[in-house]
Amino acid sequence: MTDATHPHEPHATGVSQKLNWLRAGVLGANDGIVSVASLVVGVAGATTDTPALLLAGVAGLVGGAISMALGEYVSVSSQRDSERALIAKERRELAEMPEEELEELTQLYQERGLSRETAAQVATELTAHDALAAHLEVELHIDEDDLVSPWQAAFSSAVAFTLGALLPLLAILLPPPEWRVPVTVVAVLIALAVTGSISARLGGSSQGRAVLRLVIGGALALAATYAIGTLLGTTVV
Repeated sequence: MTDATHPHEPHATGVSQKLNWLRAGVLGANDGIVSVASLVVGVAGATTDTPALLLAGVAGLVGGAISMALGEYVSVSSQRDSERALIAKERRELAEMPEEELEELTQLYQERGLSRETAAQVATELTAHDALAAHLEVELHIDEDDLVSPWQAAFSSAVAFTLGALLPLLAILLPPPEWRVPVTVVAVLIALAVTGSISARLGGSSQGRAVLRLVIGGALALAATYAIGTLLGTTVV
């Protein structure tokens, strides 16, 4: 079976890396759009002062990008450390008790529906070819050559957050004061609809449901922060 036979199925190596990069990118963009948009719209509810909006937006962009990158790095590093520990454990068990491990592999294939004879033959042949890879795939569902990269996830999240955050920042700064909030709201909701559609297509889920969730959630966040900003701006001043 080749990739040409089923072009939409991920048979190639590096799938975890690619999916991890895409997942971190989409989540980072969504967070950048919503968090910075909520921040600048909230500030705009209190003041139309351009330097104040710029300061709030840039602070939110920089702080959010660093936070996203750090969070992804820590999370993926923990996952990678766990996978490496499991690989080391499996390698040690294969060296210390190969017969028991061969029997374990045979039983795992039996649980998948193979007869005892067929399972034993498959386990023996795969063990002779690459015992560690066979056990990692069947027992732990890990590919030693396709472990996720914490640096890749961190960089992807930071860049995606920054790109997402630039949209509401520009939308709140470029229009005249009376149009800033409406333009930002429209731009943000359109951007959330686009990223929701992209994330749904990547995950093979319903695009309409994903778009609706993001748009409604984003609209509620913007409404809440604008109301709070307006209230605080009125009471403080």
